[in-house]
Amino acid sequence: QVQLVESGGGLVQAGGSLRLSCAASGIIFSSNHMGWYRQAPGKQRELVARITNGGNRNYADSVKGRFTISRDAAKNTVYLQMNSLKPEDTAVYYCNALNVISHINYWGQGTQVTVSS
Repeated sequence: QVQLVESGGGLVQAGGSLRLSCAASGIIFSSNHMGWYRQAPGKQRELVARITNGGNRNYADSVKGRFTISRDAAKNTVYLQMNSLKPEDTAVYYCNALNVISHINYWGQGTQVTVSS
């Protein structure tokens, strides 16, 4: 059974930093692209960052240079380091796993990030 559990969200002032964690169980990184998505009130869910099963990283233009996605295979955990946070980064952040063989998407429950101005 696949389970993704996010943590690390919270309230931070603009310019601050947060690190989100996604503890994954029931999957292996070599078979899954891992990503972070976010959804702000009244907006569609959008991709923030992705690390492919091969280790390639992609970022939304809005977070390039500020956010970094990484993974620790030994801990089966994916991270999103968020620096220079802006109020427009406020959203619920979701961890995602996309199986490269079955193309099944798995989602975590989300963690709230609020950036005050």
